[in-house]
Amino acid sequence: MEQKNFIIITGAASGIGLNLAQVLEKERKRMILVDFNEERLFLNFKPSDHVKLLVGDVSQKEVWQQVVEISQNESCRISHLINCAGVIRPGFLKDFDLSDIDLHLNVNTKGSIIGTTLIGRVMKQQGFGHIINISSLAGLAPVSGLSLYTASKFAIRGFSLAIAAELKKFGVQVSVVCPDLVNTPMLDLQLDYPEEAVLTFSGPKKILQPSDITKELLKLMKNPKPLVCIPEHRGLLAKIAGSWPRIAEVFRKGLEKKGKETIDRLK
Repeated sequence: MEQKNFIIITGAASGIGLNLAQVLEKERKRMILVDFNEERLFLNFKPSDHVKLLVGDVSQKEVWQQVVEISQNESCRISHLINCAGVIRPGFLKDFDLSDIDLHLNVNTKGSIIGTTLIGRVMKQQGFGHIINISSLAGLAPVSGLSLYTASKFAIRGFSLAIAAELKKFGVQVSVVCPDLVNTPMLDLQLDYPEEAVLTFSGPKKILQPSDITKELLKLMKNPKPLVCIPEHRGLLAKIAGSWPRIAEVFRKGLEKKGKETIDRLK
C-alpha cells in the first residue's frame, strides 16, 4: 500500500503561504495548513480528507504537537514543512514598542525554530523529509527602520543553515529562502511607514508576486538547496551589503531615493 505524506504550511491564510497552498490543493496534495487567523483560513480552504486546518500560534509548542498528532492519526508521514508564517511592524529604535520585540521573535523566529525542531525530529525518525524556512533579503543585509524584522530573519537564516548540516546525514533536507519584497499584506502595511520602510522598496520596479515565490518553492521541493535568494541578483547585492556594511553605506542615499519613488508610485 502506498504511504501517504503530509505537507505542512504555516501562514497559509495569506500571502505566500496562501498561494502555495492553493496551488498544491489543485494538485490534490495532502496538507496540514496552519494559521492564527481562523476566519481567513476557513474562508480560503475547506477541511477535507486531503486538507486539514489548524488554527493556532506557531510560537506555541502545543500547536506543533497537534500537527504531529494529526499526521499520526491519519497514518501519514510528513514529507515537507514550509514555514511561511511571518509578521512585520516597521519602527526606528526610538519609536517601536518593547512588545514589538516579542512579536517579531515569537512568530518569525521562535515559530520556525520550534516547528523545525519538532518536525525535524519526526523526519529524522522517518529517514526523509524537507524543511523550508522563509527568511528574507533582510535576513542577509540589515535594513534600518526594520531592525526587529531584520533580527528575526537573520536568526532563522542562521538556524536553518546550521541545522541543515545536522539533519542531512539522516536524509532530511533543510532550505532557507530569502525573497525580495513580495506583494502581500506585509507590503501594504509597510506603505504606512514610508520613512522606516524606504529601503524595502529600493528594488526593481516589478515587485514579486506570491506566485513568483510559489514557482521557486515548487522547484526547491523537487531539487533541495541550502539557500535560495529571489531574485538571485538582489541576493548577491544583499550578501555584499551584509558582509561589508561600509560599502552598503555608499549606496544608501541612492537606494533611499529609489525606495521613496516606488512608495510614491504605489500610493
